[in-house]
Amino acid sequence: MRIAIAEDSALFREGLAMLLGASGHEVVGWASHGDEVVTLLDRKPADVVILDIRMPPEPDGGLATAATLRRSHPATGILLLSNYAQSHYLIRMLQIGTDRIGYRLKDRIVDVSALSGTLQRVAEGEVVIEPEIAQQLVDARQATGDRLAEMSPRERDVLRLMAEGRSNVGIANALFMSTKAVEKHATAIFAKLGLPADSGAYHRRVLAVITYLRTLRIEG
Repeated sequence: MRIAIAEDSALFREGLAMLLGASGHEVVGWASHGDEVVTLLDRKPADVVILDIRMPPEPDGGLATAATLRRSHPATGILLLSNYAQSHYLIRMLQIGTDRIGYRLKDRIVDVSALSGTLQRVAEGEVVIEPEIAQQLVDARQATGDRLAEMSPRERDVLRLMAEGRSNVGIANALFMSTKAVEKHATAIFAKLGLPADSGAYHRRVLAVITYLRTLRIEG
């Protein structure tokens, strides 16, 4: 893939570029400021851009840049990286887009294979959420209503993996169940969240994650 990098830490930025280049990706360029990467992509298109959340323009330039890029380069995937597991970052990310976007913690991407896998999922149109943050969402119990409390433990497991951006096949593999069972649990989740069947399977999945986020009070 063609990758652009926006990161204000020179060491981390150059390390990413070296790792990605060594694994066969083409790094089209890098920048230390959000405005610079917007200009870069105007000249050199990329499949995915990697953005540090806390970079110039301050305070959370990565999110502001992501919003700009989603408007100016809607086909470009966006991977937001951070040292911090903050729920409000996740809410803002989902307000920017619900496809071809991801939020991962820097210290959870332990090797280039994990990074490449995340980039591939974003490029293919998925929403990728750090598993640790997705788990926080499932473990939280303070909701505005009792819709989430009605879910079984298995349904919460399915919703957690949905929040990570997993497909039905991916969820089935992770939970050692059939895809038919995943579909059954997903249907139950949609019903308990009050999501209409006429909104389409893909959009109901996205709405399920967003509805779940909005009904929880998570402290980052």
